[in-house]
Order: sequence, then C-alpha cells, then structure tokens
Amino acid sequence: MDWTLFALRVSLATIAGLIIGLEREIQGKEAGLKTNALVSLGASIFILMSLEFEGDKYVDITRVLGQVVVGIGFIGAGTILEKKRKVKGLTTAATIWCSAGTGCLAGFGMYHELGIVCGIILIINLVFGYIEHKMKKKAKDGEEESN
Repeated sequence: MDWTLFALRVSLATIAGLIIGLEREIQGKEAGLKTNALVSLGASIFILMSLEFEGDKYVDITRVLGQVVVGIGFIGAGTILEKKRKVKGLTTAATIWCSAGTGCLAGFGMYHELGIVCGIILIINLVFGYIEHKMKKKAKDGEEESN
C-alpha cells in the first residue's frame, strides 16, 4: 500500500474517532476525544497491517478484525463501574467499541460506510441521550411528587 492511501485511511479513522469523542467530551465522560480517536486510529492501523498479507498462503486477514473486536471489549469493560446499585459507563464502553469499528471501516477503505456509521453513532448518543435524560428527569420528578 502506498503511503498516501495509508495516510488517508488513518487520517479518516482519527477524524471519525475525534468526532465521536467530541460528543463524549461535551457530555463530560472520561473516554472522550483522545480515547476515541486513538481507539479508531489503532484499529485502522491493525487492519492496514493485516491487509499487507492479503492473498498470502495460509493467511486469514479477518483474524485481526476479530482480535480488534475482542481487545476493545477489554478496554470498554474498564469504563464500566457499579456505584450505589447503578451501573455507569455502558454507553461510553459501547461508544469505544463503535470507535474501533469506525477505525476498521477506515482501514478497509469503506468510506461511505464510515460516514454512515459516524452519523448513526452521533444520532444515538446525542438525540437518544437527550431523550434518556428527559425520561430520567421525568421519573425523578415523579418520585419527588409522590414523596
């Protein structure tokens, strides 16, 4: 692979991670800009490295993809905490996992798919995060009125 294509793919992966991480940063989450950008970048690098062996005898380049999925699961698990019978960090963990997915898409050169997935991740985190916040606030207000 020539260096310009490599640079394009890792740059797009990093940008995708930054866009996803910006939303997390705005929400005040621990895993924000840098974490999501680095996860996406790292995933794209591993995919690009595996592509160098494409077509070689006894090589399955999809194994790297599977290892990215599993490896990021460990990072995501580290963001999940239980505090006072409430679980925190699940959305952040899922977002990190999705950031790895965007890095894989960029690494494979699936640019349209990368844009679509980034948009879907933002919609889920922004729009549905707002809806979830409103629902929790309404439930909390209902509890206070009944007390």
